[in-house]
Amino acid sequence: MTSEIREAARILREGGLVAFPTETVYGLGADARNEAAVARIYKAKGRPPTSPLIVHAADVEMVRTLVKEWPEEAARLVERYWPGPLTLVLKKAADVPDLVTAGLPTVGVRVPNHPVALALIREAGIPVAAPSANRFTQLSPTELRHVDRTLADFVLEGGPAEVGIESTVVSLADGVPVILRPGVIAIEGIAYASPADGAHASPGMHPKHYSPRTRLVLGPPPEAGNGYRMTLPSDPTVAARRLYATLHELDEMNYDWIALDLPPDSPEWAGVRDRLVRAAS
Repeated sequence: MTSEIREAARILREGGLVAFPTETVYGLGADARNEAAVARIYKAKGRPPTSPLIVHAADVEMVRTLVKEWPEEAARLVERYWPGPLTLVLKKAADVPDLVTAGLPTVGVRVPNHPVALALIREAGIPVAAPSANRFTQLSPTELRHVDRTLADFVLEGGPAEVGIESTVVSLADGVPVILRPGVIAIEGIAYASPADGAHASPGMHPKHYSPRTRLVLGPPPEAGNGYRMTLPSDPTVAARRLYATLHELDEMNYDWIALDLPPDSPEWAGVRDRLVRAAS
């Protein structure tokens, strides 16, 4: 694996794209400060320029080179949740390309909790901008076999994702923390942001996202067609871990539809609910 990480790091430094594992999903990474490399991510995925990218770093020291300010609330959240599936949106440093941030003055940053991801970033010595390694709006990959290999110049293996859905995104850009995208981390006392027009403040805010090829129905199943009635695990952490993998498996069975009920409207289920609503849009 060491030789593979070295090769992947070389490709990143030279402007290439690398698919790599994180604890949330597999990402498609590029040098965050190389605008031409970042442009390749958007082109490969068919991703609109209004959807910003999250920048992954090896540690807080690297993160702080990407942002203008480091508020006390950022330090508090980082102490509790990093490395891990939490992204913070902060005012960006001048050398972060506008293409990474959808032209916004903010950047989403996180330190992933995966040994391969961290080893890759450390070996490359650069922050890595990385959305999920799939076509825009499609199901995110949580296993190596889900990765669309046509997108990347190199693919690193790292086993199944432990978390299974994308990170919780919290904005601190305006002084008051707000949740832009829910995930498996439920943070008490922080409100959810209202949707805004124009460029999205966070990835994953497009109305249609995370979608299987098969029609996804929330609620009673259709009367016609050959479909599958899906049941979520009762534990929200387990449900998140298995969600995309199960939908990938069902996609391969050529059903006409997949139906399931939404889980409870509670903080611990917010990430799974969000993914299902957007997937069924």
